[in-house]
Amino acid sequence: MNQGRTGEIAVIFVSFRNDADAIGYGEAATAMGALAAAQSGYRGVDSAREAGGMGITVSYWADDAAAIAWRDNPDHAAIRESGRDLWYDSYSVTVARIDRAYSWARS
Repeated sequence: MNQGRTGEIAVIFVSFRNDADAIGYGEAATAMGALAAAQSGYRGVDSAREAGGMGITVSYWADDAAAIAWRDNPDHAAIRESGRDLWYDSYSVTVARIDRAYSWARS
C-alpha cells in the first residue's frame, strides 16, 4: 500500500488492453516489473486489471529524475512500442507528487 510515500513521485498508467498475444504481454509485464525494480529510485508498484481490459498501474519513484530515467530506459521504451503496436488500444500516463498518503487494513 501507499503508507510512507509522501514526497515520492507516482506514475499512474491507465490502459485498455485488447486480446492480442496474452502470453507475450504477460512475459513483457513480468520483465518490466523486474527491470523497474532494479532501477535506481524505484519504490514500488500497485496494479489492478478488470476482466474487460482496463488496467491501472501506479509505480512509485523517489523523485522526478528516477521517474524520468524509467521512462527513458531503452528496454522500457522498446516494450512501450510493442504495447502501442500490439497490446493496448489506448493508455494515459499521469505523473504526480505525493503530498499525503495513508492506508488502512483489517487485522
